Amino acid sequence: MEWVEGEDDVCKCNGMESIKCGIDLHPTWCSSVYHWTPTMSLFGLGRNQRTFRPKKSAPSGSKGAQLRQHIDATLGSGNLREAVRLPPGEDFNEWLAVNTVDFFNQVNLLYGTLTEFCTPEICPTMTAGPKYEYRWADGVQIKKPIEVSAPKYVEYLMDWIETQLDDESLFPQRLGAPFPANFREVVKTIFKRLFRVYAHIYHSHFQKIVSLKEEAHLNTCFKHFILFTYEFSLIDKKELAPLQELIESIVPY
Repeated sequence: MEWVEGEDDVCKCNGMESIKCGIDLHPTWCSSVYHWTPTMSLFGLGRNQRTFRPKKSAPSGSKGAQLRQHIDATLGSGNLREAVRLPPGEDFNEWLAVNTVDFFNQVNLLYGTLTEFCTPEICPTMTAGPKYEYRWADGVQIKKPIEVSAPKYVEYLMDWIETQLDDESLFPQRLGAPFPANFREVVKTIFKRLFRVYAHIYHSHFQKIVSLKEEAHLNTCFKHFILFTYEFSLIDKKELAPLQELIESIVPY
């Protein structure tokens, strides 16, 4: 086993460097057709509205509301590529902030459907298939990476993200308040960690998602997430390796 270190938490990769590790791609991952219907919503599952934790609100103020309306309008058109692009004349950091909250809420909803199936007994470690294991460290309270169950890892992860979203020095709530110089780096870490929840869901719980008939919704949410990630280069390629084949099939370039 080889450890591939991240910024503050680590991924254990079996056999080779992280970027070169292959996965056994589940054949049904790529079988869903990506289309939009008027009743489909990226922000609520059709069968289960339970959330892992309370939904977060986007930054307040007229600008945040305008960006939120733009996102809703472009998503409603079914054009995900258009939905992720920075609207002309809008502030880059404001766009990142509003979308970061939305993607947090999406993962919150998706994982909320699986909490009774993702337990310490079923998922004693946070993995993304047989070749990837994530250990938790936040660099503050837990400085040395520790092995924890998948649900505990996701709990730590979501707690950490909530702390960032609630910190007004990072995510200003006041209209016109400045963003910090390291804002994009904070957002990149948030996206890196949200991706790991997707990776765990696909590798460990995809059959349960299929049984709930939510695979099309999961795939649409993930495609939206990846398109936004690619648009603004928010996750390093090596971090995407656990789902690289899936990504290449749904977001061809």
